[in-house]
Amino acid sequence: MESRKPRIGITLGDVAGIGPEVSVKVLASPHVEQQCLPIFIGERSVLEHYVGRVLPGRPVQVIDDPETASEDATGLYLVDLKNLAFADVRLGEIQKECGKAALDFIRAGVELCLAKKLDAMVTAPIHKEAAQLGGLSAPGHTEFLAELCGVQEVRMLLVVNHLRAMHITTHLSLKAALACVKKERILETIHFATTALEQLGIEKGRIAVAGLNPHAGENGMFGDEEIREVAPAVEAARREGLAVWGPIAPDTVFHRMNQGEFDLVVALYHDQGHIPLKLIGFDSGVNVTIGLPIIRTSADHGTAFDIAGKLVANPDSMIKAVDLACSMSRARSGRTA
Repeated sequence: MESRKPRIGITLGDVAGIGPEVSVKVLASPHVEQQCLPIFIGERSVLEHYVGRVLPGRPVQVIDDPETASEDATGLYLVDLKNLAFADVRLGEIQKECGKAALDFIRAGVELCLAKKLDAMVTAPIHKEAAQLGGLSAPGHTEFLAELCGVQEVRMLLVVNHLRAMHITTHLSLKAALACVKKERILETIHFATTALEQLGIEKGRIAVAGLNPHAGENGMFGDEEIREVAPAVEAARREGLAVWGPIAPDTVFHRMNQGEFDLVVALYHDQGHIPLKLIGFDSGVNVTIGLPIIRTSADHGTAFDIAGKLVANPDSMIKAVDLACSMSRARSGRTA
């Protein structure tokens, strides 16, 4: 690619929610366009509605090929799928048409990334029920992306500033998730975590594996999963030369990471990782999918139907997602800011 700046595709998400609003608000932060060339993927009438309210005076320029985009343009670039009219959207409501359109945006973004026409993609939130009505068969965004990219296993990485959590499972019931606490899956997740830290530019990252039970089982007093599954996985990783510690009591491991002792915590179920990081950075968390052949980050919040269209949505998480996509893209290609 000719441009020094990475080309970052931004999908608009479910347009009945806050996705288009926070996506456009990203460009209200001047540093974003200083470090990358944003290219929206969505529908023109939707984008123009929000641009007119958030960035009045900036024209929307439709392109078919992101490689034709110029850093010198004053407009906002859009790959227009022409699959939805904003006049037909009922803000704050679950609609099949919006769910289907959101899936179309993601498909287009993945195709452009796989074709090397985009350096990375940042996805605005989708609504799972609307997406299911629109044809989604996977449990969620992450699994859908894996399917589109033709990979079997991926992991969710949650990033809040210097804090990082990777989960061995994501969208499962707690009962089903606990059944997945096995040595093999924990070790595989440690490998994904090592890859993630390398992609983030952290060499020889320090990884902690959380325990499952209170006090990490207290030597079997409160459960033996740590003895049977977690500790053997950590020991196997250490034999490979990886800097891994655990199992560590889940009520202290995130504090220890916050103090700088670890670079990433492997969480054994969804909420174990999400609750502490969202407590610290609810509006600034970023979701990264590790294991794809492309770079994908996302705002770590939902569609917020209750405030859709009110122009009060906080764009911080989306801005952080773009920032992280830019840094990961530069690291992959060897570019500097």
